[in-house]
Amino acid sequence: MSQSFSRRFTRRIFLGTAAAALAVASAWAEPPTTSLRPVGRDADLYKQAIPNVSEIIADSGITGTVAFAVVDVDTGIWLEASNATDGIPPASSIKAITALYALDQLGPDHVFETRLLATGGVVDGEVQGDLILVGGGDPTLDSDNLGQMAEDLKEAGIIGVKGGFKVYEGALPATFAIDPEQPDHVGYNPGVSGIALNYNRVHFEWKRSGHGYDVTMEGRAARYAPAVRVATMEVVDRSGPVYTYENRPERDVWTVAKGALGSGGARWLPIRRPGVYAGDIFATIARSHGIKLGDAELIEALPEGETLVTHRSTKLRPILKDMLKYSTNLTAEMVGMAASAKRLGTVPSLRASAAEMNKWAIEELGMENPAMIDHSGLGDDSKMTVHDMAGGLARIHGSGLRPILKPVYLRDDRGRPERDNPIEIDAKTGTLNFVSALAGFLTTPEDRVLAFAILTANIEERAKISRAERERPPGARAWNARAKRVQRGLLERWGLLYNVAVKPEPEGEAAPDTPAAPDPDAEAEVGAEPEVALEES
Repeated sequence: MSQSFSRRFTRRIFLGTAAAALAVASAWAEPPTTSLRPVGRDADLYKQAIPNVSEIIADSGITGTVAFAVVDVDTGIWLEASNATDGIPPASSIKAITALYALDQLGPDHVFETRLLATGGVVDGEVQGDLILVGGGDPTLDSDNLGQMAEDLKEAGIIGVKGGFKVYEGALPATFAIDPEQPDHVGYNPGVSGIALNYNRVHFEWKRSGHGYDVTMEGRAARYAPAVRVATMEVVDRSGPVYTYENRPERDVWTVAKGALGSGGARWLPIRRPGVYAGDIFATIARSHGIKLGDAELIEALPEGETLVTHRSTKLRPILKDMLKYSTNLTAEMVGMAASAKRLGTVPSLRASAAEMNKWAIEELGMENPAMIDHSGLGDDSKMTVHDMAGGLARIHGSGLRPILKPVYLRDDRGRPERDNPIEIDAKTGTLNFVSALAGFLTTPEDRVLAFAILTANIEERAKISRAERERPPGARAWNARAKRVQRGLLERWGLLYNVAVKPEPEGEAAPDTPAAPDPDAEAEVGAEPEVALEES
């Protein structure tokens, strides 16, 4: 578009114009497979100035596939759609469905418990058997929480353990990385199990010192920042690659290119062994409080014992709100697997859990062909259609999802958010390289509520990216900006065009301007976490 809607259509026009929307097909029928262009009427001739979909896409310069669908949540009437049954990676927009799944299976007040369990009883402050750190699937556990547990253990009079210090992470299946195709060093792709700490990341910091560097690897939180032994870093004099990773027994071994470090800096690196990491950190903190513990050992079965200390997470609902705001992949995977474990009793793997969420979405959301391989949208092989996404969201409107979605603001020509724009949007974004997604709810100036999904992808360009390039591949940032322009154009179009609801025409009495019900087999040719920009999330 050569000029933004915010400049051509003022708030006065938004609020003062009564528009007649197009009613197409019947409630909850198949969405139209071609984009519908409005027909001007005497009462709303201004609509003729609203760009159609082809103009929006052409103006953006986007390449690849643009799929979208928008539906009235009150009537189930599909208003517009294109490429509606194409399976496209939904990226992090799928976290909205994961949140629904977790709320439905676990309940909004569910809390995750992390425990310290003693076997053999306690005599004179000494555990006679083993002390076990028991993970309960809490994705928000951090070093400060473990510090408080160590303080509580000391307060309970515990000074040592006759047996060993053990860690149980079997509440959820262990996964070495969410998506094995991602670069080794990206913090948004950690290992996953029934225990997490600091979002399964280690804080790597470096400072120039003489001709070399001082390096720290810490389990950093607000109060506690203990040194980590389960992950090590060595500065190596080489030009590239920037990072190398080696999976050694019981340890993540990293090296970093000296020439890439500058004078100093820091970043989070992923942890591949969450249970060993949590045990390492807790043992260090406990020793600082005078509690003698040996090195942590993972156990596969949880014995009977006495719970000495329990840490309880906040309730699930605020956890999910933060997950949607910051697009935290680890949280999505852990709450998704916890939901599947509640549904099945046990879950063998992350992929099996995603398959169970697919079944749930068919049963509860009326989806037809969801094909997720994880709960975060990080994996390339995950596919979703805009028909399923928009339709599923429309069916659950009023369930409590919208209040925990992040507000999305339309932007003016300078890229500034229009916080007073009368079109209100709450949605989940999704970004992979050459994939951009947005799904959620839109309220028009006249308070009509629409559910929508926009999935844009250039799969051919994405397939060209090497594993090493995935963090910042050439051309991806510019492509993503074009995808955002498509999203903005479609949202502005829908907010104006479908501002006021019109009741569906009685069967057999279609209005002259209403297109016939679409052929579901036809194909339309439309055209070719806090979140970090373009981070695969």
